[in-house]
Amino acid sequence: MAQREKIADLIKAALGPGFALVTLLAIAGYAVLGPTGVLAWGEYQAELEMRGVELAKLQTERDALKNRVELLDPKGADPDLIGELLREKVNVVHPDEIIVPLK
Repeated sequence: MAQREKIADLIKAALGPGFALVTLLAIAGYAVLGPTGVLAWGEYQAELEMRGVELAKLQTERDALKNRVELLDPKGADPDLIGELLREKVNVVHPDEIIVPLK
């Protein structure tokens, strides 16, 4: 019986540190393999570069639209742009004009 009690005491004594070790291993595994872990770092870098390229493209498009809005300002609209828009959207042309499509 004494042998059995010693084994039970050893198991009880090892239970706390064993649980702590398993917990630390789980945390370390999550830090390496988790969605924000070390192995996911490369994917995040690639996605960041893709988003940077997309951001630059959108900023260029935004600047072009901003320029077009400034040209269409009612206080001083650009006559060339107004004529272009009238011909393109409303199909308004003078009878003596010749339209040469560039496409």
